[in-house]
Amino acid sequence: MSPAFGKCWDPSGARFGIPTYPWRAAPDGYATRRQLRARGLRPGGQDVAAQVMRRSRHSPGGVTVAHLYRVDLARPVRPMTSRKWGALALAMLARRTCPVCRTDAGYCIPRSLGMCIPCAHPDDERHAA
Repeated sequence: MSPAFGKCWDPSGARFGIPTYPWRAAPDGYATRRQLRARGLRPGGQDVAAQVMRRSRHSPGGVTVAHLYRVDLARPVRPMTSRKWGALALAMLARRTCPVCRTDAGYCIPRSLGMCIPCAHPDDERHAA
């Protein structure tokens, strides 16, 4: 067993408080939020049942953690209502509308610019319409 594997192996939960497994080594019956969503499920108010860990040079603590939920306690995803669809459409329209020229850019406005590309770079001939 490699040292990295051994540090992440705690199926009893004595070291981390909840059962902990190495990345891709969780037992059947557990799933992350994304895996539940892919199956059409949601956690449904249940607490985190376990976690998977892996070493990461990019994380502040040196490890990346993904929480796992029990599949047997998961509930089906609530269907979208017409009002939710409408609210989502308005939110996406707001993300596409340039605050400077007030037009629908046809894409989400980059947050780094805060405006559409033609407004941000008016002298650039590539973006001129």
